[in-house]
Amino acid sequence: MTPKNTICLWYDKDALDAAHFYAATFPDSVVTAVHKAPADYPSGKKGDVLTVEFTVLGIPCIGLNGGPEFKHSEAFSFQVATEDQEETDRYWNAIVSNGGEESQCGWCKDRWGLSWQITPRVLTEAFAAGGDEARRVFEAMMPMRKIDVAAIEVARRG
Repeated sequence: MTPKNTICLWYDKDALDAAHFYAATFPDSVVTAVHKAPADYPSGKKGDVLTVEFTVLGIPCIGLNGGPEFKHSEAFSFQVATEDQEETDRYWNAIVSNGGEESQCGWCKDRWGLSWQITPRVLTEAFAAGGDEARRVFEAMMPMRKIDVAAIEVARRG
């Protein structure tokens, strides 16, 4: 059954590589279909991979090999809730070590320029608590790149 809402992600020419990486990295992720161009198009030729259907953490996506005209930006990101430091490290390191780059406050980019927020639940729970706890955690988080769960837990306790 085709979902009513699917995220379409624009890639230069390597949507299939990206989809395979996501499927190998995250649970409940799989490449489900590859569609080739039926004719030449502005950034490709007949027979090139045009679209790739895949899921990332259960979210249906289509990767479109549309060419170099549009780039990903931080205006869109996948936020991945993690349970502990081991899971946080696993996803962060997979993205960054595969040609990605670190950013601030739990954000990183994969090698295709797509932004990811690798966010331990302890962080979002502290923000939801509000007040001094949220302020302390926010201040602890601001200088971080990858989130340090132990440091967040210390800040929560005050």
